[in-house]
Amino acid sequence: MQTRMTASPPRRRRAAVTAALALTVGVAVGSDVAAASNVVSGLQGGSGTVTVPTWLFLLTGGAVIAASGMLSMLVTDRAFLEEIHTWSLPVPGTEAVRTWLGRLGAAGTAVVLALVVYTGFTGPQIGSASFAVLVVFVGARAGLTMVAYAVGNPWPALDPWRRVAAALPNGFVEYPTDWKRWPAVAALLALIYVEIVTPLTQSPATLAWAVLGYSAFAIAGAVAVGPDAWVRNADPVSTWFRFYGAVGPLQRTGEGWSLRAPGSRLREADLVTDLSDVAFVVLLVWELTLSGFVVTPPGETVVEALVGVGLPPVVAYLLLLLAGFALFLGAYLLAARRSRERATTYLTARYLALRFAPSLLAIAGGYHLAHYFAFFVSQTPSLWTALVNPLSPPAPPAFTRLVLPGWFSTLDIGFVLAGHVLAVWAAHATSFDLFPGRLQAIRSQIPFIAVMVAYTMLSLWLLSMPTGTTPFVQG
Repeated sequence: MQTRMTASPPRRRRAAVTAALALTVGVAVGSDVAAASNVVSGLQGGSGTVTVPTWLFLLTGGAVIAASGMLSMLVTDRAFLEEIHTWSLPVPGTEAVRTWLGRLGAAGTAVVLALVVYTGFTGPQIGSASFAVLVVFVGARAGLTMVAYAVGNPWPALDPWRRVAAALPNGFVEYPTDWKRWPAVAALLALIYVEIVTPLTQSPATLAWAVLGYSAFAIAGAVAVGPDAWVRNADPVSTWFRFYGAVGPLQRTGEGWSLRAPGSRLREADLVTDLSDVAFVVLLVWELTLSGFVVTPPGETVVEALVGVGLPPVVAYLLLLLAGFALFLGAYLLAARRSRERATTYLTARYLALRFAPSLLAIAGGYHLAHYFAFFVSQTPSLWTALVNPLSPPAPPAFTRLVLPGWFSTLDIGFVLAGHVLAVWAAHATSFDLFPGRLQAIRSQIPFIAVMVAYTMLSLWLLSMPTGTTPFVQG
């Protein structure tokens, strides 16, 4: 009895740490689903509504993830898991298609980028009627990213900056191997910050300057260290599509292109190999969090409070971005340490963080689809109008968007839940790769599933909240 009484407080403390971790991370990520960032506020606006009691809405979402976790734990046949995750169907002819796309795709992308810059400066300064805004945010930010996690990574065939750098003298300095992918993390943070504090979707000229600046940055970096090293380590756009593409069913192997079960790639050890990769994966889940949070009533209150104590708005947003990301990354690493304790393993918390991080990519894909699917569908007519008449756009009323039926919003909930369920399954498969014992494998998943339950409930809560505009960001 005395032993139990002595051991009880540490157990309670550990349980409290796990609960606090789940709540902290959930609050951070939950705001993602309200996001659509400046894209929605600049192009269409909107707010969430829930026709059932909020408590039931949230409880049901959390229960779905918890139930999926428990059900996955019933699947303990390693041969069955291996069969699912190693199944593949070769796709003949894809290498030839990739070769031709590589020749034509990058040239086409370069032409589109030139038109983005030209029309951004000379076209109508209305986001919803601008070729530049529609192509960058509807076509690339929404549509091309959806292609990555729904089909496969399209970017290697489209990357224009890599081919420009390859045609120039390059490789003047050797990329520092100790830097890993941290430059890509820093660059993506910078892009997120620029998207938040500048009216990119409302000012096509501002967007044109941003595209010019990033193009110069990408070409200069690739020329300095060589295109291959740049794309592999420092380019945030290439890393973005590479990680999102890992979720898709079309994957490239040493034997060519194959169709695989969605998410199968997420259990492989060579996908995330460094803590910088973990940080980038976490940032993919986090990248819409701040822009989503600040357009909800609680977020607007926080920003206004920071500005009210004397911080300039640009400093307030930078503080929120960096502090929130540090908290979110630290919370994930804490979950990895908690997983190591529960599994009682010689594997380090760092290694567990590397192996379980890819499962977050399924969550990122589900969140992105929830943010952008309805947005992409509704803006398709405007995008088509802009593509057909890039140099002589019609008057703004000709740029219309589809009015979607009310039931369309329920798809967002399904996308969020589907991403979480796939993430739970990927984490389950990973745990059975790591641990020989069934109970050990199951126990290792519990901290991550707890975090996923919190993600779901709080993200659905924010999905039901009304959204406004980004405070202090003027068009």
